[in-house]
Amino acid sequence: MAMHTAALFSIATGSSDPIYRQLIEQVRRLIAAGVLKPGDVLPSVRDVALALAVNPMTVSKAYNMLETEGLLSRARGVGMLVAEGNKPQGRENLLRPALERAAAEARQLELDPDTVLQLFAKILGETK
Repeated sequence: MAMHTAALFSIATGSSDPIYRQLIEQVRRLIAAGVLKPGDVLPSVRDVALALAVNPMTVSKAYNMLETEGLLSRARGVGMLVAEGNKPQGRENLLRPALERAAAEARQLELDPDTVLQLFAKILGETK
């Protein structure tokens, strides 16, 4: 049975990340968190495109790239599903791109690592 689209994906229209990239990252996170498990059927390209009001080619591009990575597989008559034997990235690896961007920005601002780490620790504590 396919997952419910509205609850599964969301897009940030003001984001600098392209929509297909946002979808890819969301699928990676859902697999890493165990929300999507091997054999789970993803919503159809058409359903996702309609729910998010995006071009179906955008969704198709994201699904095809995830298939190329080996995270999804195509099943005739069923659609796209989470690949069996899938070894999802560790959750910490999903955070790496955001931290790399933050580190680059900290270097541009010429902040010392201790200051940045203290700020990050403070921010982590605020979210609890």
